[in-house]
Order: sequence, then C-alpha cells, then structure tokens
Amino acid sequence: MAPDQKTNDDGETHTRPAGSADGPGAGRQIGPYRVVREIGAGGMGQVFLAARADDQYRKRVAIKLILAGRESDEMLRHFRRERQVLAALDHPNIAKLLDGGTTPEGSPYLVMDFVEGVPIDRYTATRRLAVEECLRLFLSVCSAVSHAHRNLIVHRDIKPGNILVTQDGTPKLLDFGLAKLLNPDLARETATGPRLAFTPAYASPEQVRGDPVTTATDVYSLGVVLYELLTGRSPYRVRTAGSAEILRAVCEQDPERPSAAVTRRGTDGGTPTGEPPAPDAGRTSHAAGQGARGLHRNLRGDLDAVLLMALRKEPHRRYLSVDAFADDIRRYLERRPVAARKGTFSYRTGKFVRRHWAGATAAILVLAALIAGGALSTYGLVRAREAEREAHREAAKAKAINDFLQSTLFSAHPSLGGGRQMTVVDALAAAVRKIDTAFPDQPEIRAAVETTIGRTYLDLGLYAEAEPLLRRALTTRREVLGPRHADVGESLYNLGGLAFKKGDHDAAKARYEEALGLFRSLLGEDAMEVAQTMNDLAMVLEEGRADYDGARPLLERALAIKRAQLGERHRDVAQAINNLGMLHYRKGDLDEAERLFREALAVNRDLLGADHVEVASGLNNLALVLRDKGSYDGAAELFEQALAIDRRVLGEGAPQVGNGLNNLGSTLMKAGRAAEAEKVFRQALEIHRKSLAPGHFQIATTENLLGGALTALKRFPEAEPLLTASYAAIRAQFGPDHPRTRAAQKRIVQLYEAWGRPVPKALR
Repeated sequence: MAPDQKTNDDGETHTRPAGSADGPGAGRQIGPYRVVREIGAGGMGQVFLAARADDQYRKRVAIKLILAGRESDEMLRHFRRERQVLAALDHPNIAKLLDGGTTPEGSPYLVMDFVEGVPIDRYTATRRLAVEECLRLFLSVCSAVSHAHRNLIVHRDIKPGNILVTQDGTPKLLDFGLAKLLNPDLARETATGPRLAFTPAYASPEQVRGDPVTTATDVYSLGVVLYELLTGRSPYRVRTAGSAEILRAVCEQDPERPSAAVTRRGTDGGTPTGEPPAPDAGRTSHAAGQGARGLHRNLRGDLDAVLLMALRKEPHRRYLSVDAFADDIRRYLERRPVAARKGTFSYRTGKFVRRHWAGATAAILVLAALIAGGALSTYGLVRAREAEREAHREAAKAKAINDFLQSTLFSAHPSLGGGRQMTVVDALAAAVRKIDTAFPDQPEIRAAVETTIGRTYLDLGLYAEAEPLLRRALTTRREVLGPRHADVGESLYNLGGLAFKKGDHDAAKARYEEALGLFRSLLGEDAMEVAQTMNDLAMVLEEGRADYDGARPLLERALAIKRAQLGERHRDVAQAINNLGMLHYRKGDLDEAERLFREALAVNRDLLGADHVEVASGLNNLALVLRDKGSYDGAAELFEQALAIDRRVLGEGAPQVGNGLNNLGSTLMKAGRAAEAEKVFRQALEIHRKSLAPGHFQIATTENLLGGALTALKRFPEAEPLLTASYAAIRAQFGPDHPRTRAAQKRIVQLYEAWGRPVPKALR
C-alpha cells in the first residue's frame, strides 16, 4: 500500500497524522506488533504500519482494525469475511494475510503484507512503459485475480489504487475488504449505511444496478484499468467527477474505442477521478518513440476489440473468465488472432503472415515460381488455414471450458445448495457430475476440464478424487490427439505428480520419464515444461531411490533453463536452487547444501516476504543442515519459525506441519531431549494419520521416529510394535538399501541392544 494513504471502500482517500485523537498512535502494541504510524482510514477500518514488538522478525507489516465505535454485528461479520477471503489466497501477486487476532478491547485485527509500491497507473506513467510492457505487467494482475476466482472469490473493487507495483516491478493486488464468496445477495448495499460497495469509476453495470455479482464483474473492472493504462483516459466521456454522472455513463454510454480516445483533443473524457488527461495522453508509448498517432496504430484493431469485449454491458457477452481475457492479451503479444475479433479468413491469414513473415515471404516466392511453371502450390494457403483452424479450435476449447467452470463457480450460490454455502470441494464434486452430459461429443474439451479439476483436487490433497479424472484425461487425449502431443505430456506429468504425492515412486518415475521424452521432442530442450519435469523426476530419484548421481544432472540442467528463461530473481529459480541444495544435503555435502539453501531462502524472502510457505520450506532445510552440523539450538529455533509460518498459512492439520514436527523432534532427540521429542512426534503422528492415506510412507516414518524416542526413554514394550511394523512398511516401500530403510533398521537394532535382547539375524 502507498506509504501515507489508502483508498477506502467508496473510493475516497483519507489521511490522518499518526497518533491522532480518534485513533491509536505510534507505540501502541497490537498482539505481538508495535504500531509505527497510521497509514490510512476507510469506511470500515484503520490501517497501521507496524513491526514485531519482540524483534523476532524485522519485516514491517500492515495491521487493519475496525474503526473505534463501529463494531456492529454487521461490521464484525464483514471483517471476518475479509479474513476468510485472505486466508484462502496464496499468490505472489496478492498481498498476503500473515496473522490475525483480537485486541484486549475485543476488536479483531488483520496483519497483512506491507506493500511498498505505487499504484499501477502511476507506475506505468512514470516509467513511460510501452504498450507491450504494460500488457505484460497487466498479465500478472490477471493471474492474481484468476487465482482468487479459482478460490470462489470475487474482488469487486479492482482499481489502480488497489494494484501497487513494487520497486522491482512486481504488481500486488490489495484490499479484499469488499470481496465476496460468490454470494450475490452480499453484493448489494447493506442496511447499515448508504455507502456504495464499490468504486464508481471502476464498477461494472451490474454493480451499479445492484444485480448479482459474478467473476464477470472483475473482468469488467480489469478492462477499465487496462483501458486507462493504455490510453490515459476513462472509457467514458464525462465532464465532472460526480458519482451520479459516472454511474449513468457506466450503465448507458458505450465505451469509446481506445484508438479513437488517444487522438481526441479536449478535456472531456478525463481520467476516472474526473481530472482531465495529462497532455501526453498516449504516455505509455512515448518511451518507444511514439506519440498519440503511434499509439493509435498500436491500439487500432486487436486491442480495440479486446478492451471493448471486456467492457461490454452484459456480463455474458464479456470474456467468460479472467483467463480468457488474459489469453487474448497473450495472443496479441504473440501476434496470433484474438478471440475478440471476428474470425474472418483474411484477418487470421494476415496475423499468420505477420507472425511468420520470413516463412510466408519464402512461400510467396515459391508460389510465384510454381505458378510460372504451371504447378499451383497451396502451401501458404494450407498453412494459413491450419493456423485458422488451430485458433478456432483453441478459442472454442477455451470458451467451452470457461463456460463450464463459470457455471461451476456459480453452483456455490446458496440458492443452488439448499440454502447452504457450498465449499470449493462441493462445487468441484458438482462439476464432476456434470462433465459427461456437458461435453458428450467434445472429448478434447472434456479432457481439459477433467485435467483442471483433477489438478485442483491434487493441490487440495484429495488424491482419490484426482486420480480417475487425470487418468481419464490421459486416455482421452491419447485417443483423440495421438500419443505424441503436448497435452498428452501434460497428462503424464500430472499423473507423475499424483504418484509422487501418494508415495508410489516407481510409477512417478515412469510417468515423468515418458512426459520428459515427449516435451523434449515436441517443445525443444530449453522449454520450461522440460525444466519442470526434469526437476520433479530428480526429486523422485532422490527420495525414492537415493540415486543422487542420476538426479544431479537433471537438477543442474533444470536450474540452467530456468535461469536463462526467468533470470536470477524468480521463485521458480529459487525452487531449483533449493532442490539442488537438498541433493547435496542428502549426499552429505553440508557446506554446499547450506550455501544453496541460504541463496534460495534470500531470494524467496525478498520476493515473497517473511511469512510464506516457500520461506518456511527454506528455513526448514537450513535447519536440517545446522542440526547435522551439531548446532541443535539454532536448528530448533529455525524449525519452530518454519512451523509457525506453516501453521498460520496451511493450518494446524496440514501434512507439512507434521513433517516439520518430525524434523523438530529429531533435533530434540539429537540434543538428548527424548521426553520433549516424544510429545512432538505424537503430534506429528496424529496429523499424518488424519491427513494422509493409510499406508503412506510418512506415517510409517513418524511411527519409526516415535519408536526411537520411546527406546531412548527405556519404554521398550511400547517401542517394539511401532518399530517393527514401521520398518516393514518402509522396507516394502523403498527397498532394503534406501537411507530411510537403513535408518529404520538402525533404530530397531538400537531397541534390542538397549533392551538386552538378541538382534534378529535379518536385521544384523
């Protein structure tokens, strides 16, 4: 958020000096945080800049409180709804919820990332970004909004002031205070006050009319934002900043074509705040040496059509999803036909020629020569028609998928669930039941929908629900597209990930290897799909087979591809560095592992902030190295920091929390604190038994660790059944020579030696 102000729910800006009489001032403590200063106030709450009072973390945060005297039941429900919304979101372009609680006076508060940046319109203007640069920046915003929609959340107040761009060029979507969980009744004004539940200049026609809000509402607001970024003007020609005139224009006026808006003179049609446009209305293209006429040429045609489609009055005539909007922007950037324009042959052929001008020129020359020789070649025509068919096919597929998923999201409406607010899982289950009837004669589209839902189940840890969908998608794609197609590779990759998460390393290896071969032959050695598949295959070789020599070249090549494609400062690059560090750790090269873990952790902290699961993973890995170097207190402290983050972000019952508890317990064991370790291992075992499928190797691993703690406490009869059963399970899973198996074997030998009983021959 901006350092000294914040735009509230109704679009007004409030600033107050820190420590003013009607709000808590600098130095006040809220939970473990100490207020530095007030940075804004809106229709519902105050926002403060704060820092940890105990200096445990140096990161600054933003704390949101309900304004004193406004703690009505409705306001408290609204506040809790915002907390629920933020807790569901985890995306690099969304300001993250870090913590929350209640003050001693009983007022709830939220702790969020403090984003130091400027509104996106100011960022593009001061940096004088070219059109293509603006579009690429905007795609990151679309990704954030799409993530919210996949979590059944509509933002409802997208505007430049809620999209801040940091100094390194990363946009962050803020302020979900008006977001709704797809409940149209909540989109209307509440009975507690007359304020508008939107910002008029960026509100959709349905918001203004009080109609139900859907994901199409955010598509419209994004369209207004992009229109302003590219033209420096509002889509509507209004003469004042009055809300009434703006709202009439939103409902009644047709937006002006962007290419026409940038060449028009005059002060009407100013920016959405009512201010007239700056003299350089075409500012975004000046950096590329273009004035208004150059910008007019850039916008005319494709971008005109894209923006006007996003701004259509009727929700069903807009892009059916943010992903579809973003896909058309990518098509423009890649010089492919956009779905917003009519699919005429001449238009698509022209796009094909501009995209492949060298080949098309050669084809024309060949064609001319053949005509002269009396042999008419249709090479260029065939290629153009192939491009047209591909574009039609992809556009139709995207539309069908978006239509279907839009209806899936709408199924979360209480009126369709017997008055009950449906969950994401409920909505997905309802969608699965509809797939066959929705796409009886469209197997390729059905497979794409099954893939989308299957991967969502996979991300939610619902492996049994994911598997049949992902398997059927693979079968369908092989039948329809043939065995050598990138979509088949995607399905193989997804099934590899499913097998890996289930602990079936042989199946995971086979799927990943098949996918990798396809991606290499179809997409080339430097494709990101190749890099990610190499990375995941290496993890299988490490964990499932302890094949470090086989894993290392894969990890090093994946890191090289990602660095070349993404640069040094990217979370995917940090992930690759971290995975290479884990390889060195498992090989026993602790110094190199520590160096790589620290490098990855620094990148992720810088990009994602202190409270993020990737940061927790980095802390966990670094703690492993410290533990094995004998620094038990330092390792335990880092493990506890990682656990605190995972508990806040993922919840107390997440498998990752159980894994972190195992690591902490192992450190306590090495420090000679077996009684404390037993309690920690029992917590981990309870989590794993509840969250993982029966027979999962992580359950056996935790049982084995607990058995080791009981041995140290000389409670041998309790330890024996845990150790023997878990050893058998781990050996069956990983084989006799895997490090996990050898560690489990060592613990059971230690049991019998400490108990004074003979060690079975099979264990010697």
